[in-house]
Amino acid sequence: MDTSDRELITLMGSVGRDPLGFVLLAFPWGKGELAAFPDGPDVWQREVLEDIGASLQSGSSLTTSIQEAVASGHGVGKSALVAWIILWAVSTFPDTRGVVTANTENQLRTKTWAELAKWHRLCLTRTWFECTATALISNQPGHEKTWRVDMTPWSERNTEAFAGLHNQGRRVLLIFDEASAIPDVVWEVSEGALTDADTEIIWCAFGNPTRNTGRFRECFGRFRHRWHTRQIDSRTARMTNKAQLQQWIDDYGADSDFVKVRVLGEFPSAGETQFIPVALVDEAMERRPQASAYAHAPLVMGVDVARFGSDSTVITFRRGLLCEPQIVLRDMDTMRVAGLVAQHYTERHAQAVFVDGVGVGAGVVDRLRQLGIPVVDAQAGARALDPAKYANRRAEMWGEMRDWLSLAFLPPGDRDLKQDLTGVEYGFTSSGALQLEKKEDMKKRGLASPDRADSLALTFYSPVAAVGSGPAMADTTYDPLAW
Repeated sequence: MDTSDRELITLMGSVGRDPLGFVLLAFPWGKGELAAFPDGPDVWQREVLEDIGASLQSGSSLTTSIQEAVASGHGVGKSALVAWIILWAVSTFPDTRGVVTANTENQLRTKTWAELAKWHRLCLTRTWFECTATALISNQPGHEKTWRVDMTPWSERNTEAFAGLHNQGRRVLLIFDEASAIPDVVWEVSEGALTDADTEIIWCAFGNPTRNTGRFRECFGRFRHRWHTRQIDSRTARMTNKAQLQQWIDDYGADSDFVKVRVLGEFPSAGETQFIPVALVDEAMERRPQASAYAHAPLVMGVDVARFGSDSTVITFRRGLLCEPQIVLRDMDTMRVAGLVAQHYTERHAQAVFVDGVGVGAGVVDRLRQLGIPVVDAQAGARALDPAKYANRRAEMWGEMRDWLSLAFLPPGDRDLKQDLTGVEYGFTSSGALQLEKKEDMKKRGLASPDRADSLALTFYSPVAAVGSGPAMADTTYDPLAW
């Protein structure tokens, strides 16, 4: 071991219980890639690092784990802080073991781990560790399995990686990134595993506060006595685009859930996980339209396709604010569905037909095209027209439908449609875009696939021109509330 390496070991030893001191020493602040940051970490990042250091220096970490939870708006520098904590933990304590997980494998791989790779490259101790695609591993011979931090996607069916995180007498690091969407079972298994005596246990949870329920929310509620918590307003962070943040506030309102989650670092309002309120549907079913009041509005068809089993194929006709009683088909193959859709389209002289072309619906789309029907292949997972607001086209269609319901007329007494419309919950992506609950997750909660609601939502897939105004599909903005 050469003198410089010995000096570096001594230097790292001096900041073993001082994460902020490590970060200030280990990176070339004010130089090269960090030329724009001569002062190092942002104020809120310093506070978290100082908090961890204070707990370590007090000795409390040997009797109870250090637990830090940070809910923040968008773009404040969470991933950088995660990288610093990981590099500090492994650089200052031999045989540190850790696990890092996130809401999705894509987030973990492309955001969290990519940020770690960047800071590892800039770190004074970079030669001590190898940063692979899935782990940060000590280069010290014989310590490859005992001195490492692993990138581990969570799984509700396989929690062994979290249950087995023990490191008696040394240091354990557990980091949850975008923690709001990590299931409760992973939290519970992790909590039960972090019980080694005389061990430094550090558990950090970071994320946008996208959900008003779950264990991340409870860090700030019933479990706040266990966690050191912070909520970071993006407007106070050094690197955020203040003009963009103000535009969101102007567009959506300071009290909106969008701004709370994406800007203020606050959790959505209580009870707001239900995307469409029951009262909104009840009022729409109680209204009575006047005969022929919407004759000038385009007649639009939405077709949600299912083949066999518990799900149903549903055909919906909507004319402006009026939704007609739906046509529900069960146990029918795609060729018969296509034939019926073509028949209804021709007999009713519809201006547009939108078919869910995902999965089995692709066969219906193909057959309708063979029959000469100008069908639109509606892809729910496609990019939203307003990607800053919606995670995908399905969320956008449902958003349009929810706005429409405030003045709309629904078939009275349709309990199945009401259940479908009001059963879906929502949250936000890590970038703040609204996303709907998956059908698979609804079934886990004991609810049926919302076939009727999805069929109605499909009628909002694209703008449709009014009768007599030219081609059925138009590039003009169609306001459904105008009819």
